Amino acid sequence: MPSSPSALSSPSSFCAPPRSALPPGPDAPATREVPHFDPVRVRGTGHRLRRLVRHRRRAVAAGLAVTAAALVAAGPREADGARGHPAQAQGPARPHPVTGRVSAPVRIADAATVRLLRPGDRVDVIAAGGNGPRGDAEVVARGARVAQVPEPLDAAGDSGALVVLSVPRPTAARLAGASATARLAVTLC
Repeated sequence: MPSSPSALSSPSSFCAPPRSALPPGPDAPATREVPHFDPVRVRGTGHRLRRLVRHRRRAVAAGLAVTAAALVAAGPREADGARGHPAQAQGPARPHPVTGRVSAPVRIADAATVRLLRPGDRVDVIAAGGNGPRGDAEVVARGARVAQVPEPLDAAGDSGALVVLSVPRPTAARLAGASATARLAVTLC
């Protein structure tokens, strides 16, 4: 092996045959220089990764669907095999929250006004006559949300039109009491 620094950095120093190598025999083919070639690059790994992710999503979706079906099939059952709410023997039913909103059907005196309403509108409900000390108008519900406007029946005649409002429980009680003694009207908020 050469000992000079310039000999170590030359390319021929790295290709030098080992010391124990024997010269080629008479039947050995002639040596040739190795041609220069570009490095080998593996292609298509991005496609494989995308395909793996796509199939994993499908597998997870199928697994979730099977799990949901199994949970529905094995849902709570009563002794007679019916599904749904637990039997009263297992304990009292959960009471409705007092502060929650309820749907209150209200008959409005002017049917033409009800035709202007759409679900989602906010209205004030006013009771006219009979509630105040001199028969004045009184606001019974403020900012009630219109939940539904049912189609009027032909037999309703002059009795007004029905509208379903989403209101708190105490307001629903006031609406029911006011509708028994007064004519109700609405104003859009």
